[in-house]
Amino acid sequence: MRPLLDKFCKLLCVTITACSANNALANNEFHDLAYGNDPAQTLDVYAPTAAKGAPVIVMVHGGAWRFGDKDNRGVVKHKVAHWVNNGYVFTSLNYRMLPAADLLTQAQDIVSAIQFIQTNAASWGGDPAKLILMGHSAGAHLVALVNAQASTGLLDSKIAYPWLGSIALDSAVYDVVKVMRATDTPRLYKRAFGEDPAIWQAVSPLHVLAGKIPPLLLVCSEKRPDEACDQASQFKQRVESFGSDVRVLTKTLSHRDINVLLGKDEAYTAQVDEFLQQIQKNRS
Repeated sequence: MRPLLDKFCKLLCVTITACSANNALANNEFHDLAYGNDPAQTLDVYAPTAAKGAPVIVMVHGGAWRFGDKDNRGVVKHKVAHWVNNGYVFTSLNYRMLPAADLLTQAQDIVSAIQFIQTNAASWGGDPAKLILMGHSAGAHLVALVNAQASTGLLDSKIAYPWLGSIALDSAVYDVVKVMRATDTPRLYKRAFGEDPAIWQAVSPLHVLAGKIPPLLLVCSEKRPDEACDQASQFKQRVESFGSDVRVLTKTLSHRDINVLLGKDEAYTAQVDEFLQQIQKNRS
């Protein structure tokens, strides 16, 4: 019995080693895949077993554009548990951050990650034409900015397929210009957006937006003191003016819990799932 057990253990070790060498784990996780040349340009993939043609969520973490990580538990834990178990491929990405990379460079990294994901989605069981962008806080701003850039035609030669839709989790800077012109602008925004009004315009989703974008869900916290839901409502009006489908989902959750509880809080998650199901139905 013991020789048989030893043989099994050796075989298991060989299998685990081989999987690790290919950046793959037994439960269909792929970690630190490089989508660019910079060490920060990496992403993780969580895929259902035997997935085929699955929708793919692309998660962009927050952190004031200067910190945070793709594998933070609040970013992935409940989202992966919920959506992978419901047939989605879930990806979470890192990107270059302040002070080394300005916000336009960060948006460019999101686009590069989308390109990489669309190129490789089928190998993970995903459909490159069924991407959903999702971001929290600074990541939500970047997701909105990338959508706005796409509306100008800037990304036409870079993206193989338009994404199905986007979910922005609690950004309060869709109108960067308005925030920066206020008399009580928070220090974190001053550090991120600087003092040049031209830069404010260039990284402001509301000002960059110039046409129709895929469906958009703007989730906002009613508990924030900086009127994030007002920003969401104003951005909604701007997006609607171009004929796009956009919704605002207000929640009595903290800024943190808007991110952490998605996938765990049943009622909240069901509202997001309804949006996801609708945009997939509309595309089919």
